[in-house]
Amino acid sequence: MNDTMDVFKEFFELPLEEKRASIYSDDPNKVCKLVHSSVNYDWEEVHLWRDFLRHPCEPLEKFMPIWPRKPIKYREHVSKCFTQVKKVALDILELIGEGLGIGSEYFNDELSKETDIFVNHYPPCPDPSLTLGITKHSDPQLITILLQGDVSGLQVLKDGEWIGVEPISNGLVVNIGYQLRIISNGKLKCAEHRVVTNSSTVRTTIGFFITPSPDCYIEPAAALINASNPRLYKGFRYEEFRANYFRKQGKTEVVLEPFKIES
Repeated sequence: MNDTMDVFKEFFELPLEEKRASIYSDDPNKVCKLVHSSVNYDWEEVHLWRDFLRHPCEPLEKFMPIWPRKPIKYREHVSKCFTQVKKVALDILELIGEGLGIGSEYFNDELSKETDIFVNHYPPCPDPSLTLGITKHSDPQLITILLQGDVSGLQVLKDGEWIGVEPISNGLVVNIGYQLRIISNGKLKCAEHRVVTNSSTVRTTIGFFITPSPDCYIEPAAALINASNPRLYKGFRYEEFRANYFRKQGKTEVVLEPFKIES
């Protein structure tokens, strides 16, 4: 993990033109790219104080050739880290399946088929009171494994109060995404979170987003539905949810509304 974090820090220290020449793009269809603020820059309500690099991770043989070529060790270290983190994520999903009573293999195959990496880089901000690194949201995917590094900035919302999630050396943060909330029929909750900036220290984080395939059909697990626990959400293709999520700019108050079943 430390080697991977170091290689990402080295990437963001490359000269700007060198980074831009390889992967900077405003093309929404480009899968490996470097972006300022967010992919919705032209119409987002708040500009974010960050750069971020994103690209798909699997299958490795398909996507690794389009990853950045610099730093030299980028592909070697990131591919090794991805392989290890994906195993951890699948182990966690097996335990969640057992805990919910829907079986340890429930999340195999299409529900956890894809993994995307998002590397957020937050430079020091002259006035942190004026902006955020990332605004309040919950993750649209199934589950997120986050390497926080050693600089604080992540906050979660609990009982109306923002609480800092302090970094733990070599620790992983696990975020439950909307798809787990829906499959569990509301038994599992998504953590609303945001990122604040600071005026003195660069912060770099690595998020691995475990994601259903676009055509994967998502619905509450049948084993969790009964007379005392009625179904709360409609079924849908994951791509439908993803499109709605970005159309609504990830606003937690509204992204679930089209998929709720009226009581």
